[in-house]
Amino acid sequence: MTSRRRLGVGVIGFGWMGQAHSRSYRRIPTLFPERTYDPDLVLISDNVSARVDDAVDSFGFREGTTDWRAVIDHPDVDVVSICAPNMLHEPLAIAAAEAGKHVFCEKPVGGTPAQTVRIEAATRAAGVTTGVGYNYRWAPLVQYAKQLIDAGELGEITNYRGRFFSMYGSDPMGLLSWRFMLGEAGHGVSSDILSHSVDLAHMLVGPITDVVGTGHTFIPERPLPKKGGTHYDRGEPGDPIGSVENEDYFGAMVEFENGAQGVFESSRSIIGPESQNAFEVYGTKGSLKWNLETMNELDVFLVGQKTRGYTKVYGGDRYPYHGHFVPGDANAIGFEDMLTIEDHEFLSSVAADRQHTPGFAEAIDYVSVQQALLTSWETRRWERVTRLAPR
Repeated sequence: MTSRRRLGVGVIGFGWMGQAHSRSYRRIPTLFPERTYDPDLVLISDNVSARVDDAVDSFGFREGTTDWRAVIDHPDVDVVSICAPNMLHEPLAIAAAEAGKHVFCEKPVGGTPAQTVRIEAATRAAGVTTGVGYNYRWAPLVQYAKQLIDAGELGEITNYRGRFFSMYGSDPMGLLSWRFMLGEAGHGVSSDILSHSVDLAHMLVGPITDVVGTGHTFIPERPLPKKGGTHYDRGEPGDPIGSVENEDYFGAMVEFENGAQGVFESSRSIIGPESQNAFEVYGTKGSLKWNLETMNELDVFLVGQKTRGYTKVYGGDRYPYHGHFVPGDANAIGFEDMLTIEDHEFLSSVAADRQHTPGFAEAIDYVSVQQALLTSWETRRWERVTRLAPR
C-alpha cells in the first residue's frame, strides 16, 4: 500500500466556493489513486451557523465553528482554504501563515492590489506553500492549448483576445451582496472575473508590460440584501436600495513582453453570455479558441492543414486529467471537476513540500496589471506595468 501524508484541511467561508472546494476534497480519494496525500476535513468556519451545521452533517467535517480563528489554531489543520469575501482575506491569510499553515485562497487573494502584496509578503516570509484559485488553468483543453503554444505549433504569438462576460449582475433587482461593495469585495470585475482572463493570458502567452483601460458601472443601485443573500438572489420593486460601489465593466488593450498585442473585456452586467470566460490566441502558424461555456471543445487552426477553417477538438482522456473523471473522447467533464483538479494539484504541492503554481507570486503578477489598469482608468493614458512590492 502506498504511504500517503495526511493533510488536515480547514475551510473558512462556506458559500458557493467553500462548498465546492469541500466537495472536491471529499472526491479526491475516489479520483486520484496515485495521490501522495489523504485529505482530512477537520474544521469548517462560517458566520452563518446553519451553513456550519450543514458542513458537519452533509460534507463530513469533523467540527464546525463560527469563529475563523479556531480553524487556524486547530493543531490538526495543515492547510487553510480561504473562501470568504475578498476584503476579509488579508487577516485570515496572514494569521494562517504566521501559524505555519499552508494557504489556498480564492483569487485575486486580496480585495485590492495593496492587500495582495501584503499577503504575499507575509506568506513568503513564513515559508508556507500558497495557492490561488485560478481554476480555469486546469481545464484539460486549456492545458492542451498551452502544450500546443509551448511546442511552437502556433508559431510566434502575435495577438491575444481574452474576455469574461457573465450575466450574474445583469438583473437590476439582483441583491446588493458583498460582491458589489468596496468594503467587502474590493474592486468589481477587475478583481472578480478579469483576473481570470489575464491569468490565463499570463499562463499561455507570458507577462504583460503596458496597458490602457477603462471601467464603468452600468447598474448603480440595487435592492439591499436579506441575511445570507447572495448576488444570485433577487429583490422586489419597492425594496430598500443601496449604491453599488465598484465597477460592472472593465476593458483594456495591452502589450505583452514578447511583442504580442492583446485585448481584454470583462462584464458582470452584460445580457446574453452566461459565463463566457474565453480566449483566442493567434500566431504566425495557427490559432486556437476556447470558451468555458463549451469547456470540452477547443477550436484549432493550423497553417498547412488540408481543410481550411478551424478543427473542433473534443475533450477526452488523452488530455491532462480528463480520464480521471470519464474515459474516451467527447464525454464531458464540468466546472467542479476542474476545481477538483486544482485542489489535487495544490495538495500534491503541499505534500511534496514545494511551492505551488499558481501561488501568491502569480497573484502578484495579476494585481500588478490590475493596478496599472486602475491607474490608466484615472489618467486616461497608457501605463507601464510595474511589479508590485511591499513599501
